[in-house]
Amino acid sequence: MSDPYFQQLFAERIGGAQYGKGTAIYKFEKIKRAKRQALADHPERQLLDFGIGENDEMADECVRQVMAEEINKPENRGYADNGVVDFKAAVARFMQREYGVALDPTTEVNHCIGSKTALSMLPAALINPGDITLMTVPGYPVAGTHTAYYGGVVYKLPLLSENNFLPDLKSIPADVLDKAKLLVLCYPNSPTGATATQEFYEEVVQFAKGNNLVVVQDAAHALLSFDRKPNSFLSVPGAKDVGVEIHSMSKGFDMIGWRMGWVCGHERLVSAFADVKDNCDSGQFIAIQKAAAAALDDESIPRRIHAKYKRRLEKLVAMLQRCGFQCEVPGGTYFLYTPAPKGLEGGPNFDSGEAASQYLIKEQSICTVPWDDAGPFLRFSVTYVAADEAAEDALMTETESRLKNIKPIF
Repeated sequence: MSDPYFQQLFAERIGGAQYGKGTAIYKFEKIKRAKRQALADHPERQLLDFGIGENDEMADECVRQVMAEEINKPENRGYADNGVVDFKAAVARFMQREYGVALDPTTEVNHCIGSKTALSMLPAALINPGDITLMTVPGYPVAGTHTAYYGGVVYKLPLLSENNFLPDLKSIPADVLDKAKLLVLCYPNSPTGATATQEFYEEVVQFAKGNNLVVVQDAAHALLSFDRKPNSFLSVPGAKDVGVEIHSMSKGFDMIGWRMGWVCGHERLVSAFADVKDNCDSGQFIAIQKAAAAALDDESIPRRIHAKYKRRLEKLVAMLQRCGFQCEVPGGTYFLYTPAPKGLEGGPNFDSGEAASQYLIKEQSICTVPWDDAGPFLRFSVTYVAADEAAEDALMTETESRLKNIKPIF
């Protein structure tokens, strides 16, 4: 089959004339293919899925009830543009109640269609060709992808266990700092599960001021903090002067798929985000915003979700420790990031987290996500589907049986 006439017209940012001809396979596509193979090869064996990581329950019934009521109101049918007052005011109440952060809902808060869209839009407000975005790895790549789209460069800051999975800001070369515009953080961190201390955030504020940087803190997992009270970057004195924080309704409110979040912080940065957003979307459906506002005002919802995932993580860690894994309950998130096994007793050796992950899926029907950005690691998610605690325990028992049978070595 010959190339279409427009093959030479694709932008370099997505591959240029070679777009569509590459043979590289995206990590998550490899996982999906391995899962399909495992199901085909062993239809009799249950797939134990600790993989991608999406909340396993629907949004709370009271939130769905608000949605059901609001969806039939004619005043909610139109474009939302940069958000409705009800949602912004609920965000301000939530941030004050949960983190002690005072926000002006009219100037310091703007909704987004999920945190992913905010991370994709903010580089458009700040990055020119040649500018640098500082990003932690492993991590969510969207802000970096869009930095590259605008001709910028990503400088990676590895998250290492010996530094409590916090970036070493002092290690950044002076020539990099000269061109750096953005510092993108994510705490509680996905995938490592680390949380950030007050002292670290204070360091970040001074670092940003000293190097003329804008801080973007991705707080998608903010409510799932286990080793400390959930905290906000914006609660640190001076933080609002240097950046914004992005929040999501997905993880802490079981609203995966509703695509609802917000950007808050310095009013000029929020305004810049809003200007870019005006040229990208026309706002989330107003009924969803009003349902999200009701969720934010219900303190009990994130408390229940927090308790469930903490319980599941404790069970997972105890089971994996019995199987030889070197792990502990993470500081936050519903992910467990743990060193991958180097091989199996009397069996194959693994030269990467991906090799270990592929073996576990194909040969044992145990699905995890590999990370090899800063050493070979596996990420387990406790968002697996289980109707009750008995089902959770049964899943742990079956996983333990399979892992002990293959005898991983570390």
